[in-house]
Amino acid sequence: MSADAVNRLAGERIDHRFKGLPTDADGLTVGELAAQRRSLFTGGFTTPVLTLSAERLRHNLRLMETYTERHGLAFAPHGKTTMAPRLFQDQLDHGAWGITLAVPHQVRVARAFGVRRIFLANELVDPAALRWIASELNADPAFRIICYADSVRGVELMGAALGEAGRRPVDVVVELAAGDGARTGARTEADCVAVAEAVAAAPSLRLAGVAGYEGEVPDATPERVRAWLVRLVELAAKLDGAGLFNGTGLEEIVVSAGGSAWFDTVAEVFADLPPLSLPALKLLRSGAYVSHDDGHYRSVTPFTRIPEEGALEPAFRLWAQVVSRPAAGQAFVNAGKRDAAYDLGMPEAQVVRRGEGERPADGITVTKLSDQHAWLETAPGADLEVGDWVGMGLSHPCTVFDKWQLIPLVEPDGTVVDYIRTFF
Repeated sequence: MSADAVNRLAGERIDHRFKGLPTDADGLTVGELAAQRRSLFTGGFTTPVLTLSAERLRHNLRLMETYTERHGLAFAPHGKTTMAPRLFQDQLDHGAWGITLAVPHQVRVARAFGVRRIFLANELVDPAALRWIASELNADPAFRIICYADSVRGVELMGAALGEAGRRPVDVVVELAAGDGARTGARTEADCVAVAEAVAAAPSLRLAGVAGYEGEVPDATPERVRAWLVRLVELAAKLDGAGLFNGTGLEEIVVSAGGSAWFDTVAEVFADLPPLSLPALKLLRSGAYVSHDDGHYRSVTPFTRIPEEGALEPAFRLWAQVVSRPAAGQAFVNAGKRDAAYDLGMPEAQVVRRGEGERPADGITVTKLSDQHAWLETAPGADLEVGDWVGMGLSHPCTVFDKWQLIPLVEPDGTVVDYIRTFF
């Protein structure tokens, strides 16, 4: 990445665009505010405010770096989770091969910050986006992008947009569907072969490997996920045996899978990848690990199955303030759907802060979200007053980050040491 581009984020001015930040910080740059090392609780921050634990982010980055190295995997974490160039930089600094993205806009953001290896986990058929990517490839010899294809029609559209040979080709991997009820991907091996042959025949494309997403395996179990991954590996061997990985300058065959729920099974199956005619790039794409969560991913992370490998730590905490206590057993805080993810579970009340004291949020449950309120159910005897701050854990990082443009990065004592800028 471009360190200069990432560092320039510190020069952005604080103003009304950024939720939860101190009102007296307007006009300061992000770097100037970070240098003040304000307390989250006494430094003028307003609720609701989402925070990230600096300590836990560091832990998660180190853990996945160690895990992928131990298992011989390259790593392209899914950047659509955070869309935060500063976190992209941290991930690359911790050994990531590149960054995975989903749509052309996200690629533009990554390129604006100098990311040179991008895995686009989607079939790309937009002519304008393809022409822009071709211009990026021509302008930067170090830039590499790999994208999906799952249909001959898609390959034809890509070829038509890119034109004839004479420029650097776009690398393409054939996407194998995880099952009939899955999202995208060619459904059968015969379909995959047809797509691969179309790519290999297109002057502006280069067949680079195979890929898919095991998280879409219907009624997923370790056995079913493993069976699909074996199919993916066998597809790579079949296309290789047919001599289809013969594009000019191709140095490795990409075999890629791995969301945040089954990367242990990916590691097991990829460890037995049969010999291919070129070295294999075994590319994992898990993205939610960087922040982890207190809900969906806490329950599905492979580290629950392989505790000897370590454990991810949830880094989010959403702070909101009790603004109404209208009845026994009920309270409302001032954070709602605009602030918290709710597609994979309600926020989890974890701590209550009153003055300088902090205690567990015993007997307090979030039951519902309105646009700007969370509905809290309180057990008899639960000590909760108007004005208290409630710290909540959240589920599903992908729909948390996108609600916040500038997120305070907080040390365990509450000191805000930096701010994470997102671009959704």
